[in-house]
Amino acid sequence: MPEALVIGAGQSGGPLAGALARAGWGVTLVEREHAGGTCVNEGCTPTKTMIASAHAAHVARHSGALGVHTGAVHVDLGQIVDRVQGIVDSFRNGSEAGIVRAGVKLVYGSARFTGVREVEVALNEGGTQHLRADSVFINAGARPRLPEIPGLADVGAMTSRDILQLRDLPSHLLILGGGYISLEFAQLFARLGSRVTVIDTGPRLLPREDEDVAAALRQALEAEGVSFVLGAHVARAERSGEEVTLHLDGQAGEHTEQTLSGSHLLVAVGRIPNTETLNVQATGAALDKHGFIVVDDHLQAADGVYALGDIKGGPAFTHISYDDYRIVRDAVLHGQQRRVSGRLVPYTLFTDPQLGRVGVDRQQARSLDRRTRIYTLPMTSVARAIETGATAGLMRAVVDDHTDQVLGVTVLGPEGGEIMSALQLAMMGGLTATTLRNATLAHPTLSESINNLFMGVPQVVEAQ
Repeated sequence: MPEALVIGAGQSGGPLAGALARAGWGVTLVEREHAGGTCVNEGCTPTKTMIASAHAAHVARHSGALGVHTGAVHVDLGQIVDRVQGIVDSFRNGSEAGIVRAGVKLVYGSARFTGVREVEVALNEGGTQHLRADSVFINAGARPRLPEIPGLADVGAMTSRDILQLRDLPSHLLILGGGYISLEFAQLFARLGSRVTVIDTGPRLLPREDEDVAAALRQALEAEGVSFVLGAHVARAERSGEEVTLHLDGQAGEHTEQTLSGSHLLVAVGRIPNTETLNVQATGAALDKHGFIVVDDHLQAADGVYALGDIKGGPAFTHISYDDYRIVRDAVLHGQQRRVSGRLVPYTLFTDPQLGRVGVDRQQARSLDRRTRIYTLPMTSVARAIETGATAGLMRAVVDDHTDQVLGVTVLGPEGGEIMSALQLAMMGGLTATTLRNATLAHPTLSESINNLFMGVPQVVEAQ
């Protein structure tokens, strides 16, 4: 019977351990803290649960625009956090129970490789345990990065994990970093009632997105009171009493030598892999310059050693981690060799308007070796968006001019991720833009706007 060692009970490790055990392998899973990984414990589950509460507060405050008038809105952050923790506990316990039920030996502790497919585990309950296996699967994840800014370590800066435990609403939340995680928290706390200021070094938000998409999202957040200071670097941080002050060295203009003070500071400037204590080099695996485990197109890092999820670098999404599990499971148990490079990578930013994206966008289309057509439809032209009072944003699709196949989709609008997912399925099924334009879709739905998107006059981009 083959022996497997899985390190990390995230969205790859837990399912893979269970699948191997059900296939008759002897499986030991080492988890440092909680089953379920970042997603369940400090990522998707708690943040989207909190976003639901923030949305309820926003709707209550703005229902008058729809002719429904309410009284003053009171936010109880402690009650929100209790609800969040209840859901997290339920999901976490379900993940752990599923792992154990599959016949996996679950060990809580911190693993360190001492040789090829051999580890020493510092047990959480005390003592150590030595383990070895025929195959090793590493799903140890990543954590928030804290930049080296003078004074930052002394001002009580929070990460995306720490802020989920707050029980008192910040009066003024400063957020360092203008990426996807930052923007979700910015709108969330603004809707709960905090003043929010986002500081980022870049000249604009979300440089990986089309410029008009990023601008439209910024405009929507500013309309809800979120302030942005862009093109500015934090030179140092200091605390005075109950206030945190950031001293900014701007690149030019009005932001030069600026200071910002707030009651709380959230740092959201990226994530780093949990590899520094693993000693993965002992297995024959290598790390890249950022500390991520280097893998091939089948997620193998060394002979009998695989790395899955965030720790290998690349897109850091739960659904990608889960697909890593499926790729490795099918390779190890069924001899199927699916490649990482061949898959679509969809993602959704859970702001309001919601941003859903898959495949090529307009700025990427300009560098393709083929002629493309780019269709854009503003949400102000979508009937369902008008009816619900949610007209911020746009829909966009990039189409191969020769084959009429959809190459990519961006949807910024109400339930943008859901509309994007429908179009992703069309891409996977090979449906053409003409077929989507002529499809009979239920009225009045948001997805019906797919018809209208492809009815428009496209922008033509020549091959490069």
